[in-house]
Amino acid sequence: MKYTGMLLGAAMLTISGCASVPMADPAADTQAKTFVTAADKANLYIYRNENLGAAIKMPVLLNDKSIGDTAAKTYIFRQVDPGSYTITSKSESDSKLQLDVEGGKNYFIWQEVKMGTWAAGSKLQQVDETKGTAGVKESKMIK
Repeated sequence: MKYTGMLLGAAMLTISGCASVPMADPAADTQAKTFVTAADKANLYIYRNENLGAAIKMPVLLNDKSIGDTAAKTYIFRQVDPGSYTITSKSESDSKLQLDVEGGKNYFIWQEVKMGTWAAGSKLQQVDETKGTAGVKESKMIK
């Protein structure tokens, strides 16, 4: 029975269709990918650069407020004030990440898609600038 559930979960994660989310204007996407920061703000990039679970949207919360749903090869960009934040990825089992940000810096969070038992799961991971900029560059910004 457990094996059947795992097979069903794998099939759901590899469905050929893609989730649809509202996309940002291409000019805004290009601007965000310059990675320029303001001295009094931090740039927050939450990206999902995988095709695994392409048919699944994953809601993202910042301090318990929705900031959008990611899909395969998308990212969320927000300029935030310095301070402490909780980022939540809603999936089969929520993933949370605590983050303290400083002005004038970029922060990159990878929303890794994981195979769940009945639905897709995820894991949020803060990554370095090299990995983060590469992941964002291969993705498109959502509204």
